[in-house]
Amino acid sequence: MVSAPLQKLLIAQIGNELAAHQLYLGIALYFERQSLDRWGKLFRDQSVEEAQHAKKIMDFLTDNEVEFDLPALKSTSTRYESPSAAVRRALKSERDVTGQFDAMAAAALKAGDHRSHQFLQWFVEEQVEEEAKLQAIVDLVESGINLFQAETLLEAFE
Repeated sequence: MVSAPLQKLLIAQIGNELAAHQLYLGIALYFERQSLDRWGKLFRDQSVEEAQHAKKIMDFLTDNEVEFDLPALKSTSTRYESPSAAVRRALKSERDVTGQFDAMAAAALKAGDHRSHQFLQWFVEEQVEEEAKLQAIVDLVESGINLFQAETLLEAFE
């Protein structure tokens, strides 16, 4: 059984994942408005992945007979000062999410909820990959490379 405190954290995480979905969609639009379509695709794809993460949590809660309402979402900007600011915002988001999953894993262990802890390990592992990917993107953007020319390098991040 998923403990009540962990249920609350998981439900909140659905909102966090959907907010990340919106964030990445906003970043995609930022790049697309500058005719950087491949950069836009990179962040659109990431947006879809975040929505899939929310679905995975919803499925877990449903499978464990937890009733819940979807959290409300706030509006998300599509405006950034620079490409660097946009990708740095994405990296910050991933680092925040890592902390959220670490807290949920700790709560599951504290409650002796090994089922939830095992479920959360997939996300903990995924966050290592996500942070490394976003850090590499930040490094690429901040290297000063021409972003139009760099579009051919984006295959490495797909």
